[in-house]
Amino acid sequence: MTTAPHPLVTRARRLAHDLLVPHAERVDQEGVPASHVEAVKRSGLLGVGAPRAYGGADAPVAVARETAEILAGACCSTWFVQTQHHTPVKLLATYDSPVREKLLRPLATGELLAGIAFAHVRAFPRVPVRAVPERGGWRFAGTVPWYTGWGLNDVLLLAGVTDTAEVVFVVAEAREQPGLSASAPMRLAALAAARTVSLELDGLWVPEESVVLRASQEEFALADLPRAANASPAVFGVASAALDLVARAPEGEETARSLRVRLDAVRREAYALADHPAPHECVPDRLAVKTQAYDVLRAATTAAIVAGGGRSMDLGSRAQRLAREGMFLLVQGQTAEARRIHLGSLASG
Repeated sequence: MTTAPHPLVTRARRLAHDLLVPHAERVDQEGVPASHVEAVKRSGLLGVGAPRAYGGADAPVAVARETAEILAGACCSTWFVQTQHHTPVKLLATYDSPVREKLLRPLATGELLAGIAFAHVRAFPRVPVRAVPERGGWRFAGTVPWYTGWGLNDVLLLAGVTDTAEVVFVVAEAREQPGLSASAPMRLAALAAARTVSLELDGLWVPEESVVLRASQEEFALADLPRAANASPAVFGVASAALDLVARAPEGEETARSLRVRLDAVRREAYALADHPAPHECVPDRLAVKTQAYDVLRAATTAAIVAGGGRSMDLGSRAQRLAREGMFLLVQGQTAEARRIHLGSLASG
């Protein structure tokens, strides 16, 4: 008996088929439009893992992964804008704070879209953004090197590090305001459409009631380690989309079939490791499988380029877009340890 797909998987497939795929090449060149964001908001996908009590779907993690694969394979730029949203939702759902009651429901229902500005915390002991307690709140100073979705997001999750190595996470409005300004959108080889900027924090003050979480830098690093070692569902989504192109090309069917067997095997192993009940016990294994996923991604997108021939050099080529998106995914969320493992694998391969 065939099990019916989860309603959110059905909605993701419909959104991909009707909107994202037909416009993906134009979006790649012109930017993610507000209309795409509104369509994602209406779909309910922004609440995939959010609690039902706050209007979310509280769907199994397998559903969240499958919808992410679908969106990334359809239009990686749109996926990347909306994927930022799920971390603030998870933190608000996990930690009791005054801001939870204010924001979790509108975030879970898609009324608001959130972005994230905390990857720089991984640079510790270097502190790109410093947080200082002041007047019943926190003042932030420094530079957020990468912030995605500027002009599309409603709020942002910002983190800074105190003089005592405490990480402070707050929610602020994602707009220019006293103490917060944005650079021009970055010119990037891939996913420039996702409206990535750097943020300058020159004394941005955020009230105490906007604090989501305070944790020591050691606690943050410990929780971040296994999470950052996981293979992203987007890798499997983009690779699968590339193999669809290969399968439709003359003499490409067997290549696509062979690579898809490899892709499915790596996906199964990656997700099994991600679900391990003791995440810190298998970080090296996760990193090794993450590298294997990159290998299949690279092979799949290269095959799409080869199958497309000279047409793949056109900026409007779907194969080229997927190859550039694959290149981006090689470094998205990269940690020093992931880079070391990946480079070692490339040297020995």
